[in-house]
Amino acid sequence: MLKPDQILDKYYLEARRDLLEIAALLDRYDAAVERGGSLPQKDKKNAVLYKSLLYLGHSNSSTGSRTETLLDFFSEI
Repeated sequence: MLKPDQILDKYYLEARRDLLEIAALLDRYDAAVERGGSLPQKDKKNAVLYKSLLYLGHSNSSTGSRTETLLDFFSEI
């Protein structure tokens, strides 16, 4: 069983990469909208991404249920 600092040491770069990839996706989306692309009427995918990011940013869960909560969010699509 890894200690908390060992978990960060082991997975930090992967998490950093994933967060940067999400930021790049959102930047590309915003740029497409600015170029005149119309927003989908029901932009559920974008809404769920933002909902997930907000949840993760404000979550202090010690139960390990973040993954399950995100899966519930994504099942809304």
